[in-house]
Order: sequence, then C-alpha cells, then structure tokens
Amino acid sequence: MLTIGQVAAYAGVTVRTVRHYHQIGLLPEPERDASGYRRYTASAVVSLIKVRTLAGAGVPLSEIGPMLEAGPAAFAEAIDRIDHHLRGEIDRLETSRTQISQLTAGDSLVLPAEVADYLESLRGIGTSERMVRAERDGWIILAARWPDSVHEFIKAKYAQLEDPQVVRLYRLLSEVLDTDTVDDSRLGEVADIMVGLAEQADAAGEVGMGELEQDEVPFDLLDGLADESDPRAERLRGKMRERGWSGWNRMRRLPEPSP
Repeated sequence: MLTIGQVAAYAGVTVRTVRHYHQIGLLPEPERDASGYRRYTASAVVSLIKVRTLAGAGVPLSEIGPMLEAGPAAFAEAIDRIDHHLRGEIDRLETSRTQISQLTAGDSLVLPAEVADYLESLRGIGTSERMVRAERDGWIILAARWPDSVHEFIKAKYAQLEDPQVVRLYRLLSEVLDTDTVDDSRLGEVADIMVGLAEQADAAGEVGMGELEQDEVPFDLLDGLADESDPRAERLRGKMRERGWSGWNRMRRLPEPSP
C-alpha cells in the first residue's frame, strides 16, 4: 500500500496531478487509514499508469474515462476520431499522433510491443483471457519500473515457455481463475509445479533477479495485484510454504524448521 507521494512517483506524475484525477473522477480516491493517510493499492497504480499514458498521448482528459471502459470497437472508433483531429495540428503534435495510432491494440495500451507479442503467445498455448489480463497488469508494473530491462525479461519468459511444466502451469492457473470455487487439488498441483520449477532453478543457480530484488516496491505491488484479483492467492501461498518455499515473484527457500 502506497502513499499519494509514492504512487505519484511510481507512475511518473506529480501529487497535484493525482489529486486532479481524483477531482475529475478519473481515479477513485481511497479511504484514509487509521493514521489519516490515503493508501493506494496495486490496482490504483495500474489505473494511474493507464490514465497517464493516454493523457501523455494527447487524449483529452474528458475522453479518457469512457475509453478505459469501452470495448474494442468503441475504443478503436475513439482512436480514429482523435487521430483525425491531430492531423490538423501543427508539427509539434506528430509525436502524439504516433502514440495515438499505437493504442488500437489493447495489450499495447501501456506496454512495449514485445510484451504484447508475448501475451499473444500465452493465448496461443491455451492461457485464458483472465490469466492474460492478470499477466498484462503485472507487466505494466514491471515495465513502468524497469523499462530498460523489459527486453531481457521477455527473452527469459520465452525460454520458460519451452518447458512443458510452465505451459501446464499457465493452463492450470487459467482453469483455477475461471472457476469461483476453491479446488485444493488444483491449487496443490499449482504449488507442486511452482516449487518444482523453483527447485530446478535453484539447482542451476538461477533463482532471484540479482540487484533488482533490492527494490521492494514492484514486488510488493505484484503480490498486491494477486491478492486483489483472487482471494485464493493467499491460500496458494500457504501451500507453497508447506512445501518449503515462499512467494512467487521472488521465490525463496524457507529455512529448515529447528529440531
């Protein structure tokens, strides 16, 4: 949970901008905690990045709200209308026109093209749309923090898709997310696969993300996204702890219990 100053810094805007978005209804204003401070969730960070991106591309603030709620056809129609308007502007708006023309693909809204291509690959292996949306929101968090590292992240993710266990994991998580019931057998299998992959990476000396792990905020936000999107996330974490591991964005082996 972040303060208004932290959420503004993370998204690359000012506190004044965040407050303005609250005033005009583009970003819901969170309740105050016991200390009197407003605390922002990971979902709020994602929403703010989307609004910031559209605003930075030249979309009038009055149109951003409807566009974020629009379906693909209405979204594309709105993009065409704005692009037509920009054609009459002077040369200084050329950058905005280029950005606007790239927004017709939903996954490319706030993500590099190579991430959108990777998400399409997930669909190709049978990943559900709900799971793809969850993955996409996670990439929004990562790309905002480490834009220069996205290419290396994507290379590693494509390499992982060569492993049948990773493909099975995506399909299994899709099945779990697409049902409303708690199926401990499926959650147990998810935990088994994740721990198995962690054990394999640990044996190869590939667990962890090096110096990036010193930056706690992105990983906390990724965990927050999981908790906000599905109440079974904590149950899954418990099953992983039973197997001697914690986390999933930064998997760590738990110390052996004292005798």
